[in-house]
Amino acid sequence: MKIDPIHQFNIEPLFTIGHIGKHTIAFTNSSLYMFITVAVISLLMIGGMARGQLIPGRLQSIAEISYEFVASTIRSTAGSEGMKFFPLIFSLFMFICVSNLVGIIPYTFTVSSHLIVTVALALLVFFIVLFYGLYKNGLKFFNLFVPAGVPIYILPLVVVIEVISFFLKPVSHSVRLFANMLAGHIALKVFASFVTMLGALGIVGWVGAVLPLGLTIALTALELLVAFLQAYVFAILTCIYLNDALHPGH
Repeated sequence: MKIDPIHQFNIEPLFTIGHIGKHTIAFTNSSLYMFITVAVISLLMIGGMARGQLIPGRLQSIAEISYEFVASTIRSTAGSEGMKFFPLIFSLFMFICVSNLVGIIPYTFTVSSHLIVTVALALLVFFIVLFYGLYKNGLKFFNLFVPAGVPIYILPLVVVIEVISFFLKPVSHSVRLFANMLAGHIALKVFASFVTMLGALGIVGWVGAVLPLGLTIALTALELLVAFLQAYVFAILTCIYLNDALHPGH
């Protein structure tokens, strides 16, 4: 039996929407799971907050905890002024977290395992930081590239390093999420395939499958943690970058 851990990342067209020149515009499995993610988040937030009970139920508790978690993250990294970006950061956190959790379910699709998706999210943050920083601070925004207290003789080198690191932020921001989800799902698929292969060998195979089965369960639990942590890391880095736009001075 052939192990193919990459097949789970294939983007498959479900139906054609139209054509632009020779290019086909299709609704894919990736698009479907993006819609599913948004639907789950909408049901959670609308269903959880619709009644607004004094003693919250499960959905309301999850909605309130999610709201307060993101709000406290923003306040601790970007200050109270950063709360103006709460809708953006909350949307990013919930979208990444829910899509990651949905992707752990067998035979589903993990949206954030594709670099094009994570790059799009990272570039959205990057351009918001860039344009808002220039809008709010004008030319003072470029103080971001001139750290205070640096000796004049090494200042040009430091400025070059700061500029390069600024433009590389979308790369690290996107690749971190993509690589973690891709690697975790590949490892999970490989160990799960070992269980299937060994189980087909009979009783001896069943005994041998105990170890990879245990590793599969452990990796699944780890992936649940990683799904949340990667959403949190993406959100908190967004807060840090937005803090640069709000307060460009070092």
